[in-house]
Amino acid sequence: MNRQSEHDAAVRVWRRARAWFHFPAGRLLLEQEREQMASVLPNLFGYYLLQVGCPGRIDLLAASRIRHSIVMLLESPRRTGGGQNHGDLYGVADALPFAAESLDVIVLPHVLEFTTDPHQVLREVERTLIPEGHVIITCFNPWSLWTLWRWVGWRRRNPPWSGHFHSSAKVQDWLGLLGFDTLMVRSFVYYPPVQHGALIRQLRLFEHLGRRFQPFGGAVYILLAKKRLATLTPISPRWRFHNKLLPGGAPEPTARHSHLSTIKGVM
Repeated sequence: MNRQSEHDAAVRVWRRARAWFHFPAGRLLLEQEREQMASVLPNLFGYYLLQVGCPGRIDLLAASRIRHSIVMLLESPRRTGGGQNHGDLYGVADALPFAAESLDVIVLPHVLEFTTDPHQVLREVERTLIPEGHVIITCFNPWSLWTLWRWVGWRRRNPPWSGHFHSSAKVQDWLGLLGFDTLMVRSFVYYPPVQHGALIRQLRLFEHLGRRFQPFGGAVYILLAKKRLATLTPISPRWRFHNKLLPGGAPEPTARHSHLSTIKGVM
């Protein structure tokens, strides 16, 4: 499969995933993600913030204090339903159209589950973030009640259950290899994945019980990580001994030997 074919396949996957976020369950999930973002974004500063992908109509960056916020769509604006998604540009997650170390914060809302190469996406995040820049990731948890539903009937063939769910431990390992320190992981969304909006809101009691008795079992988690400063690796000096030869092949005396020879000559 060539690059264009891979890109077209990724766009189709993302388009189907984005459509789910327009249903009641998806909209409510994004509302909770906005609340989670509001607890993190006000503490992050810089000049440029990038959100990769726009899964729904809810502004996830509303609480940010960064002046220049950029939303990059993952499919052509002509295919996003008119003015329903307001993006600043169109690109691909595994080849961000930004210079190295030019961004202060990057937000990945459910990008890793619906991309063909999540490792390359994170490598691009590492490349474009400044040292001590931050990345915020939201991802479906593979160990939750929602995961069980993906094995019921037709659901596993449709988003979001058709995505590749990555555990927070796995994502932290990937980030650690790229030079990131994880600062925070928080799980949320404990209600069942039903599609009736009124019923969902009545089940919000599950949120309180879930946070208390199963803090890491939510359907979604939010992860905040910080890129480490570039450090210089100390290099041990290589000691080289050069035998300097005098005419005739005799080794040149050291300072100590020369001094002793002088004393012996005087004596």
